[in-house]
Amino acid sequence: MPGSHSEPTLEFLGFSDRWRALFMPYAEQGLVLARVIRTDRGSVLAATGEGVIRAESTRRLVKEALSAEELPAAGDWVAVRLDTDLELPQIEAILPRTSAFTRADPGKDAATQVLASNIDTVFIIHPIVEEPNVRRLERELALAWESGAVPVVVLAKADLSEDPEGAQKAVEAIALGVDIHMTSALTGEGVEALLAYADGHRTVALIGPSGAGKSTLINRLVGSDVQATREVRLSDGKGRHTTVARELVPLPNGGVLVDTPGLRAVALNDAEAGIAAAFPEIEALSFKCRFRDCMHETEPGCAVLAAAESGELATDRLESYRALLKEARFAATRTDARLKAEEERRWVVIRKSARQLYEDRGHK
Repeated sequence: MPGSHSEPTLEFLGFSDRWRALFMPYAEQGLVLARVIRTDRGSVLAATGEGVIRAESTRRLVKEALSAEELPAAGDWVAVRLDTDLELPQIEAILPRTSAFTRADPGKDAATQVLASNIDTVFIIHPIVEEPNVRRLERELALAWESGAVPVVVLAKADLSEDPEGAQKAVEAIALGVDIHMTSALTGEGVEALLAYADGHRTVALIGPSGAGKSTLINRLVGSDVQATREVRLSDGKGRHTTVARELVPLPNGGVLVDTPGLRAVALNDAEAGIAAAFPEIEALSFKCRFRDCMHETEPGCAVLAAAESGELATDRLESYRALLKEARFAATRTDARLKAEEERRWVVIRKSARQLYEDRGHK
């Protein structure tokens, strides 16, 4: 991490009494507390009280992990063993996460990616050079709510929009109860207001599509060029993936930003609770349905269907809700099957090792 922030203190990175208490058992083992600031090709960069180190997970941690979700991610607080003869310091444990922003990995069946952990706020960066993609925003809001953090919609590149007020109204219609900020990293409009979300050494994650202007916005927030930026193709408005790894960027007055690669696809995992939070008007109406397990499809006495028929609830909003819920439930069944298979494979290895040990001791 360049510049004066190459060795941020743990307080600047969100250290609190909670983490001190959770780390105490590991401190007694002579381990060191660190926060993961970057993940890259199997190893991580982590900040300790003495500076930034490169570390890797122990074989035990990797072996016991049922999935990539259980391995270190940007934002994790970890217990590291420094006094080792191995090439790199070893991450012995990950402290329990307060939140985790995840998505289904579009390249792997039922796999889940942790984009950022222990975050307080998720900035959903959405450029409004063209009309807002409200269907994508609904997905991102569902994932943000599911993470345990609070979403904030940042409408970027307002200086290039032909109708910024219209864009904001379109987003307000679907981002119910969510703060919305109009910004321009080029002119600086609205950027100062975003810094308040990191007050008190809190952690903010940024997500959005390629070319959304996340790197430029981070440079504005930090006050220096800490992130590389690249030109957006004029033909289709899409940018290249400038950010290739998750990274924590300390802010000048405390708090940190977690940048993520531009997301071409926003695939849902098991996110039913997040979907309910992203569609609060449908959730409120569902309490008036005749049946508690109403699916809002064809059931008699469905308050949601009645609201859609009367025009109280937008039809496309209901269709989007149904589609996301169906996708999330399908993802949940795939994840359950994968975890069950991985658990069975792990027990096969354990039984084989136990049998081998038994035989090695002469009990054939």
